[in-house]
Amino acid sequence: MGAHKGRKPSSGDSLSKKTSNKLKRQQLYILHKKDKDKELREQRFRRKKEEDKDPELRAARLAKNKPQTLETKRVWDDVDDDGLGVQVDVEQLKRRRLEEEERAQMGAIDEEEEDDDDDDDSMLASDDEEGEDNEAKKEALERKREKRAKRDTSLAPSTTSTNLDLTPSSLAAKFPTLFTDIPPPTPKVLITTSLNSTLHNEADVFCTVFPNSTYIRRTNHRYGHKYSLREISRFAANREYTAVVMLREDSKKLTGLTVVHLPSGPTFTFSITNFMEGRKLPGHGNPTNHYPELLLNNFKTPLGLLTAKLFQTLFPPQPEFQGRQVLTIHNQRDFLFFRRHRYVFRDKRATERNITGTDGKDMEGVEGIRVGLQEVGPRFTLKLRRVDKGIGRAGSEGDDALQWEWKGKMEKDRKRFNL
Repeated sequence: MGAHKGRKPSSGDSLSKKTSNKLKRQQLYILHKKDKDKELREQRFRRKKEEDKDPELRAARLAKNKPQTLETKRVWDDVDDDGLGVQVDVEQLKRRRLEEEERAQMGAIDEEEEDDDDDDDSMLASDDEEGEDNEAKKEALERKREKRAKRDTSLAPSTTSTNLDLTPSSLAAKFPTLFTDIPPPTPKVLITTSLNSTLHNEADVFCTVFPNSTYIRRTNHRYGHKYSLREISRFAANREYTAVVMLREDSKKLTGLTVVHLPSGPTFTFSITNFMEGRKLPGHGNPTNHYPELLLNNFKTPLGLLTAKLFQTLFPPQPEFQGRQVLTIHNQRDFLFFRRHRYVFRDKRATERNITGTDGKDMEGVEGIRVGLQEVGPRFTLKLRRVDKGIGRAGSEGDDALQWEWKGKMEKDRKRFNL
């Protein structure tokens, strides 16, 4: 007790909240918190009154308080290249190239006009011809503007949907079997596993995911022939299969996925995490045999467009809307989230709000409509690891056999993404 009496008062003892009495300190903290909450509440009400009078204040506040994420801080390569190893936004690159072409053509037109001004005789003799030439050049510029890849407007536009019309010409020339003007055949997928695999249940689940798919087991029997991926692909191509999907496992768990585009590649190697089949999902629905609608979200780079095109070739281009099934592959930070849902249109409840657009205003025409979702499954996460030009590593030959490969140093900067 004597030691406590002789203690020197600290610098915080002068504050009302730093009293040495614990009970008194708790009461003072509660009072201080009430005063602070009251002040914040009054501040919110004052701000609300001001924003009701001037809606621009609310818009400015929301724009200023927009949270910063890694997606918004994403860093792009500032180069004029559309290779697979370059992290560029294809849409911005194409827009910049078109603007440069237009500026170059306008500069050429101005130079021609200056030359015509110097030559007065020819200008007087051919006014009509020059007018026709200028009109023809303007029409050519308008046609080029119309050729820009633009998506059709919809009532609920998506800011993350992928536009495959922006595919660079160099990418289409390097993979002509994927990017072809000839209408592709109906997808037919052969699903198999590694040798002596135990992933039979998972393979059956993938048969429900990919339409027109067939599962064939592989064996490592001492008297059986151990077919390689290249031999299986040749076998499948002769029987009009369009793709081979091979499941890989480690310790009897699904760890990877290899997709071969037939007849000659390319080959994509993915790793799989967080695999969960549909029957284990709470409140899951049962899938049907209808062709699903495919949504490819947030693929922006040349490598991303190549990956999106691969998934597009695995599903028929004519979805059966009566099945009301939608399959989403969403790219976020180079992780591909695979989800499959069944939807239904229903009436809006009285407690629900109206659907708003990107501008925050209510959409017209959909006031009383709502969409209910039920996950069908399976759900899993993919990550692209490797792209080979041919069929696997053994089937790819030449200097450009390995098109792209993931390496650990790629994730050193968290603001740079490959897809």
